[in-house]
Amino acid sequence: MAVRPTTYWRENVAEEARLVALGELDPADAYAAELFPESMLLGTDEVLSRFEADLAALSAPSDEEVFAVVERAVLALNQVNEQHGEAAYETGEREHLCAFIEESIVEAGIDVDALAARHGLTRHEITDKWREW
Repeated sequence: MAVRPTTYWRENVAEEARLVALGELDPADAYAAELFPESMLLGTDEVLSRFEADLAALSAPSDEEVFAVVERAVLALNQVNEQHGEAAYETGEREHLCAFIEESIVEAGIDVDALAARHGLTRHEITDKWREW
C-alpha cells in the first residue's frame, strides 16, 4: 500500500524532537518541525484522504475520470502550499507527493504508464498540468 508522505514527514519531526530531548541534536540544527508544521501535515493528509477515497470510488474508470481525481487532489495541494507561503513542498516533498499519487493509481488497478502514454505524457508528468508546487 502506498504510504502517505506525511507519515515520513511526521516520523522526521518526531525523530528530531527525540534527538533534541536526548541532547544528541542541537535545537538550532533541528529543522523538521519548521519544514513540516502540523497545519501543513493536517492539510496534506486531508487532501490525500479525499484522493484515496475518490480513487477507491472509481469502477472501470475512463482516463478523464482518473485525471479528474488527480486534478482535484493537485489543486487542493496547491491550496495547502499557498496557505504555507508557497513553501510547503520543496523538491523532496514534491517528489514524494507525485510518487504517492502514481503508486495510489497503480494500486487502484490502473496502468499509470499506459494512462500517461495515451495523453502524450510520462507517468511523472500526470500532475504537471495543474501543479504549482
